[in-house]
Amino acid sequence: MMDNTAALEFSSFATPKKKSIVKQITLDLTPDEAQNLEKYCEQTGQAVTNVIEELIRGLPVT
Repeated sequence: MMDNTAALEFSSFATPKKKSIVKQITLDLTPDEAQNLEKYCEQTGQAVTNVIEELIRGLPVT
């Protein structure tokens, strides 16, 4: 069992100065959309979340 001091020192050491904020979303896909996404992930070996994140990063924002 760790003592509280060690845990606090470790967490402050491991925590970045700026915490990143993550927003979680839920997508409603048609069966065809879900199947296309699953097939793409199987063909490329990528995880679904990585594919979606990559697509979002590629959006043209002005």
